[in-house]
Amino acid sequence: MDEPLRIGNVSGFYGDRHAAMREMVEGGPVDVITGDYLAELTMLILWRSRQKDPSAGYAKSFLRQLSEVLRPVARRDIRVVANAGGLNPAGLATAVRELITELELDLTVAHLQGDDLLPRLEELRDAGHELVHLEDGDPLSGTGLTPVTANAYLGGHGVAAALSAGADIVVTGRITDASLVVGPGIWRFGWERTDLDALAGAVVAGHVIECGAQATGGNYAFFQEIPGLDHLGFPIAEVAADGSSVITKHPGTGGRVDTGTVTAQLLYEIGGARYANPDATARFDTIRLAEDGPDRVRISGVLGEPPPPDVKVSVTTLGGFRNRATFVLTGLDIPAKAELVRSQLSRAIDLDALDLVEWRLIRSDHADADDNAEATASLTITVHHHDPTPIGRRGFADACVGLALASYPGCTLTAPPTDAEPFGRYWPGRIAAEAPEEQVILPDGTAIPIVQTGVEHGAPITDRSPIEVDRPQPQLGPTRLAPLGTLAGARSGDKGGDANVGLWVRDPAQLGWLFETVGAPDHVRRLLPEAAELPVEVHPLPNLLAVNVVIRGLLGDGVASSTRPDPQAKGLGEFLRSRHVPVPVAWFPDDTREPSPPS
Repeated sequence: MDEPLRIGNVSGFYGDRHAAMREMVEGGPVDVITGDYLAELTMLILWRSRQKDPSAGYAKSFLRQLSEVLRPVARRDIRVVANAGGLNPAGLATAVRELITELELDLTVAHLQGDDLLPRLEELRDAGHELVHLEDGDPLSGTGLTPVTANAYLGGHGVAAALSAGADIVVTGRITDASLVVGPGIWRFGWERTDLDALAGAVVAGHVIECGAQATGGNYAFFQEIPGLDHLGFPIAEVAADGSSVITKHPGTGGRVDTGTVTAQLLYEIGGARYANPDATARFDTIRLAEDGPDRVRISGVLGEPPPPDVKVSVTTLGGFRNRATFVLTGLDIPAKAELVRSQLSRAIDLDALDLVEWRLIRSDHADADDNAEATASLTITVHHHDPTPIGRRGFADACVGLALASYPGCTLTAPPTDAEPFGRYWPGRIAAEAPEEQVILPDGTAIPIVQTGVEHGAPITDRSPIEVDRPQPQLGPTRLAPLGTLAGARSGDKGGDANVGLWVRDPAQLGWLFETVGAPDHVRRLLPEAAELPVEVHPLPNLLAVNVVIRGLLGDGVASSTRPDPQAKGLGEFLRSRHVPVPVAWFPDDTREPSPPS
């Protein structure tokens, strides 16, 4: 009980590096292996696979990974916890048992169920548990939308119960990413539901490692400082009995773990200082980071508050059908060429009758370019409609291809449009925490119910009341315009239709400048004009030398239906870093545009 629990993450999404699980097992000692396979878009992908094959609906890549490590897992008594069950955790559990039998091993597999609310929506509504929108509280039943998936985010207590019942491998559907770490922590250390600080500390550790190599230098703003980027190691959280942790990786693996890489991941896809989880609400404004040796960062001081009374529910609805075409425009008269395409397509098909038509002209061309490619721009038209016929192969696609010899000089498409494809819309919901009927299912069919009891619930998950902090006054002196990224790092991502950007500096003396530059909604809107009419929240996190920015509605209905070139806002942080802002001259060497290193 005095030894930390070593939890290694081997997947940040469905499609992450196949070899990561084998490398984690072979690279050094671990007690638990976790894997996160379920992004919001993944649920739609799994639903579509299940329409073709009712026995599908789970991440099949998990089975292939597991087949390579089951023998050492059994020999070294390593536990495996993964949400790869997706929409069919029972089916994945059966497939894992068949694999174990084939390898003649003695391992026990349990799975969690109860997150899937789709079959129970009418029953829950009749019982007073209406599924409502996460933000505005409007009921799903009043939208006219037909959901194809509806999965509640469960906590870590089900995982803990499965491990305590003797499971070596625990397969889940939708649970929170952090719960993959919280559950093993509860199992090892016996935390009660009232041990909020310990639970919150595990939530933070889980949040750091759940995206795999993003904690070891992947997608890092200062990527040129990271060694071994060609093959990064995956992260390990050494969780202690009090919920504190050390983030590290196996020796000799690529990448780096330092306060910068950990800060970047802490700021990924969060909202305010209160990070809600079904087991505890973690106060991110209390996190303390400290270097603990090479590739080791200690996380401590995390305060926990009660979990919210509701749990988040990921709902996917069918949004209709879509198609897209991209025309390559070269050389002179780019705007006129784009306008000709618009005019010709508008004549060929009735664009005004479609549900959505979006044109996007990207001026990547250069005047008097030395290379043909550098003289090209692109014009993309994206169309959505509830009926696939007018935007399918015989309608929209034929109209685009039909311009090939009858349009602007140099007319070409990047590829011919195909037939219209269905797309989904993400609808973020919430429901009372007691509504999901969570159960652990053991191999003999025994069901262990998981009941939400033992702690009073706190603020609802929609609560975004700011936590007041002392903001240091900037000591700027003379400034000159330079990219924001000269001093600030950033990491960005999506939560449904909202975009999140965390920005941080590496020198405490620069925190006042950061607050002065991006510390208010209007500051952000000046840097990001497309957010001019959108709600913007700025949450200061001075203990991390950071601010977190949330832009509500920037991504529309989420990645499944987005028409943006960057539908998950992954590049938004880098765009902001490229914007020019006043930077104190004192932080530059005399003759370059680069800043002085942090003190």
